[in-house]
Amino acid sequence: MQSKHLFILAITLLVNTLQSQILLVPERVFDGKEIHNRWVVAIDSNRISYAGPLSDLKRASSYTKKELKGMTLMPGIIEGHSHLLLHPYNETEWNDQVLKESPTERAIRGSVHAKNSLMAGVTAMRDLGSEGAGYTDIYLKKTIDDGIIPGPRTLMAGPAIVATGAYGPKGFHDGVTVPLGAVPVSGRENAIKEVRTQLGNGANFIKIYADYRWGKGEPSQPTFLQEEINAMVSAATTAGRYVVAHASTPEGMRRAILGGVETIEHGDGGTAEIFSLMKENGVALCPTLAAGDAISQYQGWKKGAEPDPERVAKKKKSFQLALQSGVDIVFGGDVGVFTHGENYRELELMVAYGMEPIKALQSATSLNAKILHFDEMGMIQKGYLADIIAVDGNPVENISQMKHVKYVMKDGVVYKDE
Repeated sequence: MQSKHLFILAITLLVNTLQSQILLVPERVFDGKEIHNRWVVAIDSNRISYAGPLSDLKRASSYTKKELKGMTLMPGIIEGHSHLLLHPYNETEWNDQVLKESPTERAIRGSVHAKNSLMAGVTAMRDLGSEGAGYTDIYLKKTIDDGIIPGPRTLMAGPAIVATGAYGPKGFHDGVTVPLGAVPVSGRENAIKEVRTQLGNGANFIKIYADYRWGKGEPSQPTFLQEEINAMVSAATTAGRYVVAHASTPEGMRRAILGGVETIEHGDGGTAEIFSLMKENGVALCPTLAAGDAISQYQGWKKGAEPDPERVAKKKKSFQLALQSGVDIVFGGDVGVFTHGENYRELELMVAYGMEPIKALQSATSLNAKILHFDEMGMIQKGYLADIIAVDGNPVENISQMKHVKYVMKDGVVYKDE
């Protein structure tokens, strides 16, 4: 009886081993940096064990072959600016999401958004704040990491930090207490304490708002003093973490750069001088082009039939200045402002605004992995994690092919195979 059980166990282990050894045979491979025609990619368990010509692969017959005819195989997309707990503003305004949707509802929505993102080829993402839902994003991350729900690998910011009085929702008299979209602080000591609190509660990094609108309809102005930003960055880096900054004004961006943040989010008002300063200090730009495009359309802009509104024209100009400066560009669309799973919209706009398609794809894979601290990801390379997707056609020739994700593997597990 014991020998029978051992035989069954051996057969089971053999079957599992064979199932975990997959040979992917696409038309071409984008390895995170360049295109290779007629490459194959071998997967052993949750790692890439080979990438290159079939003729150089030893024991190729031991793998289960998966043909991906006419497709481009590439690293999974790494989304650089997401809000899993938000949904499009043309469905529900931001204020109402923060004020009227419970953390439970938002967590359930977030679980759907996580799955939709994964099915769209996003195998990793950096989420830039719960927007009034406390640490719900951290708890959502845990359910993904524990395998309770499907979703990308995530890095979560938690509640984020704003200067006292600078963020919403607003418009209530001082006797009314409402949930805010981020945690307000003032002064070095208060700022340091909040950074440590958020890190202690599980935030993977800290997001600050270096500028914002102080009053309704007003233009953005700097919020934190330089000494406050310096203190928050120092507190985070001492703990082995880092800080990113929402910033769209030249002065807000300048203070954040000099304070030591790793990325600037949005950067609409960036100038040639500011982008030069970013490059000099090794600070990357996450332009979130798709968010501005979507909001403009929600406000009535008929894209393609009407001239660009001021918001879009300004964004195009700043993005082109950033490209000219040579600053690193992070792929991140501020998805949540628009539909989760339509992350490709940012890639389309990056190319439409002047970026080479292969540079946009590098941004969404190998570059984002490096800048956002996603280790062993973003490349089709031996030893890297098996986070892999395949799309119809060749996205280097037509970036809109990124809409057509047909195959998704995360950590060696296939989630989509069409």
